[in-house]
Amino acid sequence: MSRSQLASGVEVVAVPGRGLAVRTADGEFLSVRTGDANEAALLSRLSGSAADEPDAELDRLLGAFESAGYLADEPQRAPWPVERRNIWLLGDAGLTEPLAALLRASGAGPRSAVPDDLVGAPAGEEPAAVVWCLDGPVPEGLWDEADRLPERGIAWLRCHREGWQAYVEPLAAAPGDVISAHVRARRLAATPAHRELAAYWSGPRTSGTPVDLTAPAAGVLAALLADDLARWATDAPNTGGLPARRRLRRVDLRTLAVTEHPVLPVPAVAAMPLKAG
Repeated sequence: MSRSQLASGVEVVAVPGRGLAVRTADGEFLSVRTGDANEAALLSRLSGSAADEPDAELDRLLGAFESAGYLADEPQRAPWPVERRNIWLLGDAGLTEPLAALLRASGAGPRSAVPDDLVGAPAGEEPAAVVWCLDGPVPEGLWDEADRLPERGIAWLRCHREGWQAYVEPLAAAPGDVISAHVRARRLAATPAHRELAAYWSGPRTSGTPVDLTAPAAGVLAALLADDLARWATDAPNTGGLPARRRLRRVDLRTLAVTEHPVLPVPAVAAMPLKAG
């Protein structure tokens, strides 16, 4: 075998009186049956600090680690592709500015844009992705034009706030992905208070003391958006319990707790057949 190294987030610990245990990337502990293998030599190989030497028992154990997905040949994320660097950011600066900083640090080239830019971008100057962030509810029809971006081959990502709750919608990168209109329809269908929710979205609303979007809260939202974009740009594998393009995330801005909810596209309604005369 070649030089081996544990995958990111996977660790091995020596447990007094019980041998070695693996702590998985999900935080679970699993015992390692090392048999007659030298534990120190195994740990040396797993750390990536020693090249392999012929040893059948160690090779067997390393093969088991590899089969379980606990080894990584390329532990670091791939660089941001040049063809996907052009990212347009729209919306409230309190959210777009921390997002832009994270994207630049990851290798992307974000820039500010306005809604009119989405309509008439010259060929060759269109963005690879558009992100729209709102520090408030989404007005009716505001995102209708942007919902067509995936049909033009442009990735489309968005977030907004409703009181102390913020929503990070799934990235749509191709026709058939979940767009904003689908999320609104699914949320209305999932609540018995659908009339109230629709009225809340359309306004007017009477509010008390304004919700203060703190820097940590804005940072959490920016980090979720930046990670989604980076994984899309580099074609990184999906992680977590739900597919990234079928996942609506709700962030409690008081506690910064994040919950995930499945969301599916809404099929187009077929036209009613004409009755025979």
